Amino acid sequence: MTSRTVVSIQGDDFQINGQPTYPGRWYRGQRVEGLLLNSRMVQGIFDDLNPATRAWWDYPDGPWDADRNTDEFVAAMPSWRTAGLLGFTINLQGGSPQGYSKEQPWHNSAFTAEGELRPDYMARLARILDAADALGMVVIVGYFYFGQDERLADEAAVVRATERATDWLLERGDRHVVIEIANEIDLAKYEHPIIQPARCHELIQLVQELSAGRVDAPAGRLLVSASNRGNAIPGANIVAAADFLLLHGNGVREPARIREMVRTCRGLASYRGQPILFNEDDHFDFDQPDNNMLAAIGEHAGWGFFDYRMAGEGFHEGYQNAPVDWSTQGSARKRGFFRLLAEVTGSE
Repeated sequence: MTSRTVVSIQGDDFQINGQPTYPGRWYRGQRVEGLLLNSRMVQGIFDDLNPATRAWWDYPDGPWDADRNTDEFVAAMPSWRTAGLLGFTINLQGGSPQGYSKEQPWHNSAFTAEGELRPDYMARLARILDAADALGMVVIVGYFYFGQDERLADEAAVVRATERATDWLLERGDRHVVIEIANEIDLAKYEHPIIQPARCHELIQLVQELSAGRVDAPAGRLLVSASNRGNAIPGANIVAAADFLLLHGNGVREPARIREMVRTCRGLASYRGQPILFNEDDHFDFDQPDNNMLAAIGEHAGWGFFDYRMAGEGFHEGYQNAPVDWSTQGSARKRGFFRLLAEVTGSE
């Protein structure tokens, strides 16, 4: 079935079903229309195939359950949308379920070692994509994550995984997804050179070529990008190839630097006027007159909430750590983000 929700790009704006996001909306003199405000919800299809670490993710009231996780994710999605959230990132290799981690002994990958798709992971993703379509939301689907990319045997497996995931989305007729080839490609932990900064544009172009003429949307194909680590500017090859630019605000303590990052990107020789989008930032201060979210919006760049469970915090904190409380009200940070989001977007 072809999705009802269609994401497209017009200039440096995102559109849904032919209209700019948040049509006509301004906030404090800044145009919100055309932005993709989002949250990092990468563990929606998380599982752990390593028996030695699987119990690490047990719920307070029972053992880890991947289907329960996805069920609760889908159940929470309407409340996100009601508060004005139009996009979220979900990854086929997740993110660190400890928030930040030096080692990743767990095994969380929708791909086999040879790059084939795992049916259970894709079934969970299908449920989330269907729910997002019904709600009119855009899903940023990430393919690869450092610390898990080595689960793929070699470069041929990486290419095969890219092809299989892309074909799966195309066969479903998903028109409300955009692709993030990999999260933070400039981190040295990636094992495969084709995912690293000098060559990741090859995978961006592969998805663009595979999908060309196969998506009933203005571009006629999937829209694709890749992200760099926090406080970093993408390389010229990525900027030239990507349909939109993905930035991260991790490590950016001053909102002024967020503004500077956006302006720097727009001044690059290879920049072609694409939308600029933060889809990961672990800074908050939502009750302050200036913060990273408002700084991005002020530069007409989308912004994404990255919330992780910090030392000593409980189950209800964070969207990155497994197990996850997917509600909007579980913690002060979640409430603060969704309160400001609703105010900015004019939502309930």
